Amino acid sequence: MIRFSIFGIPVEIQPFFWITLVILARPEKADSGPEILRIALFVLAGSISILIHELGHALTARSFGASSRITLQGFGGYAAYSGVRMSRWQSFLVTAAGPGVQIALGALIYLLFIALPNLNDNGSYFLTELFIISFFWAILNLLPVVPLDGGQMLNAALGPARIKITLWVSILVAVGVGLALYVLADSIIFPIFLGMFAWQAFKALQEQR
Repeated sequence: MIRFSIFGIPVEIQPFFWITLVILARPEKADSGPEILRIALFVLAGSISILIHELGHALTARSFGASSRITLQGFGGYAAYSGVRMSRWQSFLVTAAGPGVQIALGALIYLLFIALPNLNDNGSYFLTELFIISFFWAILNLLPVVPLDGGQMLNAALGPARIKITLWVSILVAVGVGLALYVLADSIIFPIFLGMFAWQAFKALQEQR
């Protein structure tokens, strides 16, 4: 387990975070030194992108007077804050800041590609993976599915009185996107997670009834 601070915000990186990034890098292809290096570059790109995502949450929460901390674990992480009671608008902004700064990072990388056309293979691979992870992670998190950022933003926008609408939207989008990823992208990991989120939303909907 690694602990450090960035911009005064405590950060904790748990071992399973590294393991899941290695799994996503498909280590079964690592049959040579260059391929092992590419797995390491993928893990580095994923770590940077997800940390920046959580920093977006944490720094925005701190701008509203909250104390923040970041934990990277499993297939992502979270930024926790305490010390203040956020309004719905403030909660919306705190949540939106994560994917927002990640999209900005992707745009910056695109500009770097234009400014640095003669990168070597490893440098080009690293920036490409950083670009893909940043945009994919941001778009995935913007899906209106609780507990993803998009679901939390929808919940903040509609308010607790309309939680049933939020939960129904979560179920329908999670099932639809999960099936689409499975059929079109031949992906199994993210459909499993989306299916789990749909089930959690369904159980929450039953409790509301």
